[in-house]
Amino acid sequence: MTSNKTLSQWVAQVARHTQADKVHWCDGSDAEYRDLVKGMLATGMLAELNRTTHPNCYLHRSDPQDVARVEHLTFICSRSRDDAGPNNHWMDPAAAHAKIDALFAGSMRGRTLYVIPYCMGPIDSPLARCGVEITDSPYVVANMKIMTRMGKAALQRIEKEGKFVKGLHSTGDLNPERRFIMHFPEELSIKSFGSGYGGNALLGKKCHALRIASWQARSEGWLAEHMLIVGIQNPQDEIRYVAAAFPSACGKTNLAMLIPPASHQGWKVWTVGDDICWMHLGEDGRLWAINPEAGYFGVVPGTNPKTNKNAFDMIRHDTIFTNVAVTADNQPWWEGLKDGTPVTDWKGEPYKPGNGKAAHPNSRFTVSAKQNPSYSPHAEDAHGVPISAIIFGGRRAEMTPLVYEARDWTHGVLIGAGAASETTAAATGQVGVVRRDPMAMKPFCGYNFADYWNHWLSFNKRSSKLPKIFHVNWFRQGPDGKFLWPGFGENLRVLRWILDRCDGKAQALSTPIGFLPADGAVDTHDLDVSAETMRTLLTVDREKWQAEIRAMQEYFQGYGPRMPAKLLAELQATQTALAK
Repeated sequence: MTSNKTLSQWVAQVARHTQADKVHWCDGSDAEYRDLVKGMLATGMLAELNRTTHPNCYLHRSDPQDVARVEHLTFICSRSRDDAGPNNHWMDPAAAHAKIDALFAGSMRGRTLYVIPYCMGPIDSPLARCGVEITDSPYVVANMKIMTRMGKAALQRIEKEGKFVKGLHSTGDLNPERRFIMHFPEELSIKSFGSGYGGNALLGKKCHALRIASWQARSEGWLAEHMLIVGIQNPQDEIRYVAAAFPSACGKTNLAMLIPPASHQGWKVWTVGDDICWMHLGEDGRLWAINPEAGYFGVVPGTNPKTNKNAFDMIRHDTIFTNVAVTADNQPWWEGLKDGTPVTDWKGEPYKPGNGKAAHPNSRFTVSAKQNPSYSPHAEDAHGVPISAIIFGGRRAEMTPLVYEARDWTHGVLIGAGAASETTAAATGQVGVVRRDPMAMKPFCGYNFADYWNHWLSFNKRSSKLPKIFHVNWFRQGPDGKFLWPGFGENLRVLRWILDRCDGKAQALSTPIGFLPADGAVDTHDLDVSAETMRTLLTVDREKWQAEIRAMQEYFQGYGPRMPAKLLAELQATQTALAK
């Protein structure tokens, strides 16, 4: 089925080892997708939803013990433990192969082995990278059809280039005691066993596009980041692009699909990507970005016409839902919807109010990016889009201003490296616990964070036209515990200041932590936010920031001698400025 001997020999070897009943090479066609869906409907792996309200939509219910990523069972298997770093779980490659290969032995007996050639990024882009996933799950194949450029065109590119990332997956028996996700960065390979959940099983996503790709990016001189990409078009039809990294529960998806408020007639926001961003230096010295994905695998609870109308509209048809509830007329339902009443919960059992969530908190939708009403016409550009600004964000109730700008690239890398967010009750049961999540990459960086930060710093030597770096915090609270900033579409006002700063237009004040908007620089016209509230949103509390710097110093100590001296010096400079 392929002229690539390495690929054909690997498939044959896996088929023998797993004792698969048959081998199917995926062509990525719509007819193949329909056949897969038909087969899963017959076995009960999928259930069809209301054809009138949600045409071509299906529901998949996971095993109740297999509903999320398993970070404690996710390993980076580099030859050196230090190369994996304290930010990753590590296992010796030989030991890892032996452990997981024993689980794969005979695991596909009675099943079909699917070969999925796929491309992460536009199929004709020199910035894209290819992979092949072998799996025994038709659910994974259907999702990979939506999430990647999968099939014949990807296989042709693999045969032309002669290289690809190897991904081997089996659901096994879904026993959590026999579940591992192992990454072998030096081999550009992934092995995942015992889970059917997307983050563990759709190997093109976090496994390839971040953990393996971040390793590739360092060796090849680019960046693989957990960032959205949006284009912001002003009334003069000028479009500028920003990339932004946010930990969970910080509004990443909402920003990726932001709808300008009524006060901003003539403005448009275009979605290039909602989750992952690959950035390369162009010949012009600017960073150019592609979204390696072709679809969205989003968390659905809380999605409604008010919070994210674009997302709500795009999942009304041709969508795979995972672990949502169902109404009496067979419509998907999740917490955050005003209409409808769930009668069956995410486990397929009768729903009883007061007996837990009807939809799982991590329930998902898988949908083609092209169904997004704000889908960018430049999302498939082979050379990518030029990035004007990089934004880091977090959820902080008191300390972090609404927005501030880094002094320069090195300071911006420090801002990203020190990024942190306060937990919510929904996340951990504890409120306000600060968790470090550098560049929002804590679960996804495929190597030592200290080396990763050094790689970021190296770009300053390669170009003088790098994007400006900023930090935002939509979640500053007043004494009453209410948010001071309205958020959602109004965040465009902050993005406007950011882009004006990139153009040298907007006014800013120099502070010990960076540049903050001057009074009136953020447009609050027709917004119910007082001048006093804006001063609070843009206040730098030196005492709290000194404590923050000490916490960052303690965190960085964990990376030992590999920690970049430039970042430590930048941190010391900030501390000195705060003490004046």
